[in-house]
Amino acid sequence: MTDIVNPAKRSEMMAGIQGKNTKPEMVVRRALHAAGFRYRLHFKGLPGKPDLVFPKYRTVIFVNGCFWHKHNCKLFKWPKTRPEFWRQKITGNVDRDKKNITILKGLGWSVITTWECTFKGKSNDAIRIEIDRLTEALLNSDQMHST
Repeated sequence: MTDIVNPAKRSEMMAGIQGKNTKPEMVVRRALHAAGFRYRLHFKGLPGKPDLVFPKYRTVIFVNGCFWHKHNCKLFKWPKTRPEFWRQKITGNVDRDKKNITILKGLGWSVITTWECTFKGKSNDAIRIEIDRLTEALLNSDQMHST
């Protein structure tokens, strides 16, 4: 299938994609902050610059975009144009994610990943279920690290 926009417009659109402060990330941040959790954002001192870092719980949360991190859901499809470029780009992201998670765990951090599709177009109830999962994971990680 041919792209419906010209290359210049596609380039402009791709350049506008955010890596930080995405809508799913903001939903997670607001909900966890309202629940009383405090965190640091995009901490450069840790591998992968996790989206949210909870030093008290020794836990990080990555809020991953389904396309960029090759999630097995309906939001991920291999692009038809420049397939080799995209395969290298996305596979590189996935490999880097795995490496960073391994390093973080080796440093004693708990790692939680949540996905864009968990929030995009979902009901408030579905979002609440994911926020509850994240909250429970944070509280359980606190028990693991409070020795």
